[in-house]
Amino acid sequence: MNKSPILLFAFVFIIVGCSPFGGDKETRKLVANGLTPKALYETAQDKVNAGSIEQAVRQYEIILASYPGSKYAIQARLDIAYNLFKQQKHERAINALNDFIVKYPSIPSTPYAYYLKGVIAEDKSSSLLDDLLTDSAQRDVLSIEKAYKYYSELITKFPDSKYSKEAKKSLVSIVNALARHELYVALYYTRIKSNIAAINRAKYIIENFPNSQAIPDALYLMAYNYDVIKVEKLASDVRKVLSSNYPNYFPSYTID
Repeated sequence: MNKSPILLFAFVFIIVGCSPFGGDKETRKLVANGLTPKALYETAQDKVNAGSIEQAVRQYEIILASYPGSKYAIQARLDIAYNLFKQQKHERAINALNDFIVKYPSIPSTPYAYYLKGVIAEDKSSSLLDDLLTDSAQRDVLSIEKAYKYYSELITKFPDSKYSKEAKKSLVSIVNALARHELYVALYYTRIKSNIAAINRAKYIIENFPNSQAIPDALYLMAYNYDVIKVEKLASDVRKVLSSNYPNYFPSYTID
């Protein structure tokens, strides 16, 4: 699942309750070499632009150590997470965002932290879902389930955020991916003659992903398995639902 999410940082100019620079002056001078948080941040950005991500992350970390209460420290935490994500260090990036959310549960940039968690989890699962689309029967979709969780938390906690609007769009593709995964599992059970398990899996799709694109396939597979175990009445009922709601349906897969 390849996508290009909106990852534009809205720089956070927030006055926190403590000193704008924070920390002991002598310690700060030693760690930051006397540079202001603005100068340190600009240096970090220059390193990012030059492609020196590791050096940039270290520079951001100097800001956190030297000026933990500054507005630059707030932004640096997000920049660290984003740049770890760019390096495909997914778990470290999500951990950094979790720390950010704990420290700043409701500042203007917090919705972005939730959104970025979802983007990172989706990215981690992208190759997995590409494999899913090659018709593999069973896959671990933990990352995509986490993305669903992160986006849902964002929408619940910050319903009016612009990032919630983006998250809602992402949830559509995530729901379809999760439903499709369940369909492959049901298809796998069908092929190994575990017909009751296949029927239950198809029911799970219908009950839990009612608006997904996998619904007609799930109905078709359910009817097929009812036929196999010779429950003709239920097979007929399911086919009526399928033909009524999807009159032009044609299976997207073969069972044998």
